[in-house]
Amino acid sequence: MSEFTEAMAQLAAGVAVITVRDDRDDLGATVSALMSVSLEPPLVLVSLGTHGYLAEVLLRQDRWAASLLSAGQAAIASRFAASGRPSARHLVAGVPHHRGPHSDALVVEGGVAALEAETTQVVPAGDHALFIARLLAVDYVTPALQPLVRLRARYRPMGP
Repeated sequence: MSEFTEAMAQLAAGVAVITVRDDRDDLGATVSALMSVSLEPPLVLVSLGTHGYLAEVLLRQDRWAASLLSAGQAAIASRFAASGRPSARHLVAGVPHHRGPHSDALVVEGGVAALEAETTQVVPAGDHALFIARLLAVDYVTPALQPLVRLRARYRPMGP
């Protein structure tokens, strides 16, 4: 592990699943690089590796969803983080979910919150692309649940 990678592993980050519906399939990936950019207008940013298929699809499909996972959803995060993963529809089998009314993307239920967004700008950033998106809707917020975080290469519940 490089010193930079080791240093960044010390930074705790919330875990989310990004999903998008393509013409042929549903895609998704686990991310820990999702952040609020602006409150007025409401904007979010997600960072994705440019060599991944999800980034390729998001370059042609503007609307997507972000399910901010709760402490009890580490298994879902692992499913969406696995390499060679199948369709997102298979990954949410047996997990409460719905299609976002604005994005038509899969939204995982039982998290701390879920958003639907529409990309307005893509910024190249090294081997990643930053997708800046305006908020279309907040599907739900569950403040009583604790968020799932990633720290030191592991998913961890955030203590009270």
